[in-house]
Amino acid sequence: MLLQDKRAVVTGAGSGVGAASALRFAAEGARVVCADIQPEAAAQTVRQIESAGGTAISVACDVASEAEVRQLVATTVEHFGGLDIMFNNAGVPTPRLGAALDDHTAEDFHRLIAINVGGVFFGTKHAVTQFKEQGGGGVILNTGSVAGMVAWGGAVYAATKGAVHQLTRAAAIEGAPFGIRANAVCPAGMPYTNFMAAGGLDGTPEVLAAVAQRTADNHPLGRPITAADCAEAAVFLVSDRAANVTGVLFPVDGGYTAR
Repeated sequence: MLLQDKRAVVTGAGSGVGAASALRFAAEGARVVCADIQPEAAAQTVRQIESAGGTAISVACDVASEAEVRQLVATTVEHFGGLDIMFNNAGVPTPRLGAALDDHTAEDFHRLIAINVGGVFFGTKHAVTQFKEQGGGGVILNTGSVAGMVAWGGAVYAATKGAVHQLTRAAAIEGAPFGIRANAVCPAGMPYTNFMAAGGLDGTPEVLAAVAQRTADNHPLGRPITAADCAEAAVFLVSDRAANVTGVLFPVDGGYTAR
């Protein structure tokens, strides 16, 4: 039990990396707050955790709202008595997959910034505040992306993930004197998550299989990245096994960035 009795928040816990990570955290003994802008999706993750014998609650939260993120942390403290792990995972993709920089509208730009950067900033800010009040440190994990490490298309999305990476590094340095660690898990192509559909991809099995094969071909290991792959990395990074790991951008990319 790598996370026995740890109190963890996972944003975007209703699907994808968030759901997979919430399930793994609970399996490792954590008490998990599953936060999502879609309450029923978060509640479904909680039901899965509880059916496996774990402990979790769901909270509706729009991470672009500082007030809602502040309340999310407060609810966690009220329900579980404190906070140990903050996984700022919620995010949105390029609104139309394949869109060039000059295809983005002002609305596209502001939405990506508000959710992908604002959500990580607010989550980190209020987690750090809580950790300092408690004493004894804490762990922040953010979902970055290989797209924020190399020029991979989706310029505005990539820029938001570059900002997430810099926020992670800054939180690691500023938090170190307080025993606060901060890292980011950075996946490559994940065709089996709802990011594809959110970006406008036709989700039929045939289209998905073709996209998955193209994605796999881009990775030296020859496989697409799954939510479960990221969840395993997340468990390590938030556990005491990574007690001397901070400020790291951890690629889960099948070797893509090693080229």
